[in-house]
Amino acid sequence: MTEETQAAVMAALETVIDPELGIDLVNLGLIYNVEVNNEGVCAIDMTLTTMGCPLADVIVTDVRNAVLKVDGISDVMIEFVWYPAWGPERMSRYAKIALGMPF
Repeated sequence: MTEETQAAVMAALETVIDPELGIDLVNLGLIYNVEVNNEGVCAIDMTLTTMGCPLADVIVTDVRNAVLKVDGISDVMIEFVWYPAWGPERMSRYAKIALGMPF
């Protein structure tokens, strides 16, 4: 994957807002890994703030739609991973400030 493609995918993921928290997935620290192969298939390892998140389907659809808009991406494969476990320490300073948390 080129650096341009990586940056474009990450920028696309920054447009996907967690419907409960109102912050994008990247700043929440929910995106663990992104890889794009030579055929344009983007594999995303991500997590959710809770295992039983009722809006997981909405988030998956939003991620898929955002990443498919990136030039050169032909498909998106999303895998939820639960280790390492997500916690507020994974959030960016921006996300913590937006949620009124100490940073």
